[in-house]
Amino acid sequence: MADEICKAQTASPGGDTIFGKIIRKEIPAKIIHEDEQCIAFHDVAPQAPTHFLVVPKKFISHLSEADAADEALLGHLMIVGKKCAADLGLKRGYRMVLNEGPDGGQSVYHIHLHVLGGRQLGWPPG
Repeated sequence: MADEICKAQTASPGGDTIFGKIIRKEIPAKIIHEDEQCIAFHDVAPQAPTHFLVVPKKFISHLSEADAADEALLGHLMIVGKKCAADLGLKRGYRMVLNEGPDGGQSVYHIHLHVLGGRQLGWPPG
């Protein structure tokens, strides 16, 4: 996990991201769900037996840059996460995480929701 913290401390907003390339199908991903607003796919470095991301197609670099017009989109990400979790059999529960900024562990500056499950998750996280 220290590697992810290092990435978060050196990442910065601006430019194209890996998520933009996945949305445009320039690089492959194991896609779970896609609609006109978002895409959900398995994380390439899973932190739990089931770990996927839900990413809006609209570029928002981080949560603090979202505004009132993004309210429905942000809610849609959670609903899609819930549906995908059910489809993947996470009947005993799961965690949704949205990282914000370097201290929050954000290493890619394109807002994204992590959904983790498939085992007992510890508390407090981090």
